[in-house]
Amino acid sequence: MYENLLIINKKHKKAAKTILEKVLAEKTDKYIITISGEVGAGKASIAHVLGKKLKKRGIKVKTIYLDNYYRVPPAERTEWRRRHGLESIGPQEIDWEQLKKNISDFLTGSKSAMPLVDLMNDQVDELITDFRNIEILIISGLYAMEVEEADLKVFIELTYRETFDVQKEVENEELDEFRMQVLEAEHKAVQALKHKAEFFVDFDTSLEIFHL
Repeated sequence: MYENLLIINKKHKKAAKTILEKVLAEKTDKYIITISGEVGAGKASIAHVLGKKLKKRGIKVKTIYLDNYYRVPPAERTEWRRRHGLESIGPQEIDWEQLKKNISDFLTGSKSAMPLVDLMNDQVDELITDFRNIEILIISGLYAMEVEEADLKVFIELTYRETFDVQKEVENEELDEFRMQVLEAEHKAVQALKHKAEFFVDFDTSLEIFHL
């Protein structure tokens, strides 16, 4: 998202370095990485640092953030969720058809039109990008585990309590009762997809990396 603030710390850098080692060991000509985890787990930050590290090694990479693919724009989402209920929260909020089109363009090395949320103006713009010569695509988001085309599915292990504390620090919306209910619903939706991950980064155990 445009105008989105990333907070990057040592944990994000160490996590990206560990993921990088695995990617370099197994990457193919067209390689897709998904990074998922709770709200506030550092998905976007790790994706950003990983992309920079890949670039330093001469590998061309692009990053997609699932926050750009919600069917309902940010400015309208809270009211939409109030009208449709908490059961409307989850992977079904994402425009998977659009994402699959962009993934297909990446795999074929084509030009592609992608949504880009402008947080400053609360509008959704269109970004034209060229996937020609792009070797790695990083997809970051709550429900990134749903991407079937992924070669590596990474899950950031951070407890709901910890990510909630982060959310309070960076939250742009008021954490009222409904927002708390939304966070709980997103938590349940993320945990329901966790079993699809194959590579875990655990901040609570000195960045332990493990496989299922």
